[in-house]
Amino acid sequence: MSLAVTPPWPLTGSCFCSAVTYALSAPPVLRASRYCHCTQCQRLTGCPFIHTVHFPASAFSWTHDAPVDTFVNPLRLWKIRTRRCHPCAEISVWGPHFARDGSGRILYWEEVRPTAHMFYGTRLIDTEDGLGKWEGCEGKSGSIT
Repeated sequence: MSLAVTPPWPLTGSCFCSAVTYALSAPPVLRASRYCHCTQCQRLTGCPFIHTVHFPASAFSWTHDAPVDTFVNPLRLWKIRTRRCHPCAEISVWGPHFARDGSGRILYWEEVRPTAHMFYGTRLIDTEDGLGKWEGCEGKSGSIT
């Protein structure tokens, strides 16, 4: 028997310096939390892959007054990305930016824990974590074994 803990909404997050903050008022769309290996995410972050969580746009809100450069991909309107926080130059809307407890663990990890790797065909490193690997979006592209 699993005792799932439902978080008190909203979930919150911030950039490194906490000047840019946001809140999410609903659970992820269809448990949509993945490790993304697409070239766009690689180029935006300088990392081999990122932890992405998809929420309805209506559930997202900024909760700060700091200036920020925002980018919305017109082909993917459901994705809200902050290019840079002015004080720390951090990209601030991805899984690792969720609020954390005193030991550094992401609060309500089970709600936002990645369930697969997407765009694994453009990966820069291999990962052996038991999660499914997909050419594109999970369930909508070919599985990589």
